[in-house]
Amino acid sequence: MKTICLYFEIHQIIHLKRYRFFDIGTDHYYYDDYENERSITDIAERSYMPALNTLQQMIQENGKAFKVAFSLSGTGIEQLEMHAPQVLEKLQELNQTGCVEFLAEPYSHGLSSLANEETFAADVKKQVQKIEEYFGKKPTVLRNSSLIYSDDIGAQAAALGFKGMLTEGAKHVLGWKSPHYVYHCALAPSLKLLLRDVELSDDISLRFNNPDWDGYPLFADNYINRIAQLPEEEQVINIFMELSALGIAQPLSSNILDFIKALPACAKEKGITFSTPSEIIAKMKSVDNLNVPDTLSWVDEERDVSCWLGNPMQREAFNKLYSVADRVRIANDPRINQDWDYLQASNNFRFMTTKPSNVGLDRGIYSSPFDAFTNYMNILGDFMSRVNSLYPESIDNDELNALLTTIRNQGDEIERKDKEITRLQAKVEKMQAEEDKLHAKLDKVKEAPKKAPAKKAAPKAKKADA
Repeated sequence: MKTICLYFEIHQIIHLKRYRFFDIGTDHYYYDDYENERSITDIAERSYMPALNTLQQMIQENGKAFKVAFSLSGTGIEQLEMHAPQVLEKLQELNQTGCVEFLAEPYSHGLSSLANEETFAADVKKQVQKIEEYFGKKPTVLRNSSLIYSDDIGAQAAALGFKGMLTEGAKHVLGWKSPHYVYHCALAPSLKLLLRDVELSDDISLRFNNPDWDGYPLFADNYINRIAQLPEEEQVINIFMELSALGIAQPLSSNILDFIKALPACAKEKGITFSTPSEIIAKMKSVDNLNVPDTLSWVDEERDVSCWLGNPMQREAFNKLYSVADRVRIANDPRINQDWDYLQASNNFRFMTTKPSNVGLDRGIYSSPFDAFTNYMNILGDFMSRVNSLYPESIDNDELNALLTTIRNQGDEIERKDKEITRLQAKVEKMQAEEDKLHAKLDKVKEAPKKAPAKKAAPKAKKADA
């Protein structure tokens, strides 16, 4: 029986403000608050809330027959908390239906998996904790930023304890193979892989409202028929996209939500079900390993990482940022950590791309790739000087780690001693209370009146002899 795995990504770009060279050292706040609030409230109104309301109706009408998965970046959650909390509340309502799964991904929506294994692990663990706090369950399936994947990244995911991972069903990787099976990581067989069906996903997210497209207009019954006509043994159809595709990339006026809402009924007629990633991973066996020695993603026609690291400017910014990754992680300073998350976000490097793309790229405040690079490097220069002022470059990473470990150990020792003192104080107070009770009891005994001794009975007179 065929099953559809429908997954949506929720991430919000953190817009940087115009930051001049002369701001370095004097201004440590890097963000355009107005634009961040404007963009997230606009997307919430035009896309997230209408789409989530539709998905909620689909669950109410179809019950357990319809299921969906989401992943939220940690930085995206922070923006929603500040400017659109109703989105998070709606996601919590959806979570209560039992028909929704939330996946893990890097907190920053960044490229740490390409740079630093320990930073990647920390990035993912931070987001997992955030998801567990909101939705009460620890994710078991990982989705890397923009579906970035390689054999090495898969091995890292398996080492972190994940059962499965989502990635792109890229033709240059699959060759003659189909994306409609479950595969496993070549370096870690325990990690199962679900591969995005590029054509079926992009028909909705990129082409749905394009009158020049051969498949226009796209109707739900025709779409499901294409799935039903796939070979019988091809049972897993993974349709992955950004949630903003419903309302932003494809405007609500295109009737995109009516199309989505009609899918479950059309699928039921063809005997096609909906499943979450973890359900598929638990029920279905892998048919083969997937060899991905070079990194792939779901971006651009090349399906690689060239949109972020394809030119010298991007690589210089990337290398400079991650040159302080170990120091940031070791130091674990809250204010530095927040800026670190925002500066890691992949869109910062995407704005610097010089590649032509079929997908429109809004560079925001930047007039060119070089403008984006200059602004980012000014900010990065200030950020790195802050890191180095807290923890001087003269102290290497090993020495810094040793010093901070000593400080933390001393803090832990003080905390343990404080707890021991508290415990002993409680014990002393308990013993004192028991002693006071004993003294009070003795005092009562002393103060009690003494009883007079009982009189002896007079001896009976002997009878006189007769």
